[in-house]
Amino acid sequence: MVDPRTVVLPNGAAVPALGQGTWGMGEDPGRRAAEVSALRAGLDLGMTLVDTAEMYGDGAAEEVVAEAVAGRRDDVFLVSKVLPSHADARGVAQACRGSLRRLRTDRIDLYLLHWRGSVPLEETVEAFESLVREGAIRSWGVSNLDVDDLADLPPETRPQTDQVLYNLSRRGPEYGLLPRCRELSIPVMAYSPVEQGRLLGHTALREVAAAHGATPAQIALAWVLRHEDVIAIPKASSRAHIEENRAAWEMDLSAEDLAALDRAFPPPEGKRPLEML
Repeated sequence: MVDPRTVVLPNGAAVPALGQGTWGMGEDPGRRAAEVSALRAGLDLGMTLVDTAEMYGDGAAEEVVAEAVAGRRDDVFLVSKVLPSHADARGVAQACRGSLRRLRTDRIDLYLLHWRGSVPLEETVEAFESLVREGAIRSWGVSNLDVDDLADLPPETRPQTDQVLYNLSRRGPEYGLLPRCRELSIPVMAYSPVEQGRLLGHTALREVAAAHGATPAQIALAWVLRHEDVIAIPKASSRAHIEENRAAWEMDLSAEDLAALDRAFPPPEGKRPLEML
């Protein structure tokens, strides 16, 4: 197994280009043991960036993560998110304390604004900076913010990432957002990189997968990971699924592969509204 590729954040932290998502985890107690086991398997395979949020399962996903990382917290890069309804000065602090309690940790490595709401970004960023000074979070970032939103962040501040919906069928960020993030040296974190499985029956994807002796999911993931400054955070709830994702980390797509996928999933020719799931 080759050494996994990392992405360097603006603060110098190197994180795995392939992490683990937790959207939907913690919602069914009957699946909890399998979810914990899958996350642990991912950690064993180097997928040590784990993304969660206070919104996921009303905090239950964070509790699943806590169980999965118990005893190995220092080996894990934890990402969580605050809801925009909690994004004022007092709400951010309270929400962070709640996440820390559910995660059973004393710090969150990267804390994101889940999406932009009515609270001024300046107030949210100042609350984040206060949590950094306190040591409750190591750094902060944003999620679901487009180019204009990034321009509204306070001057002289820079998020560590912008987490957005990006996959073969959601290529809008390529027109404006990815280039702007590159100008700012802000890595993008791609959620739902296989469109929650909806991509996997597409003929072109299946044909490229067959040529590689791979699965469509692996090709879809490898396509996202072809960027040196994009982090992918697929969710997997079984060891077999985790191992499938991990194998995509080492796949290289040829120019012919990429051209075939471009024909099937054309890149944007103009600005599109940022999509969310």
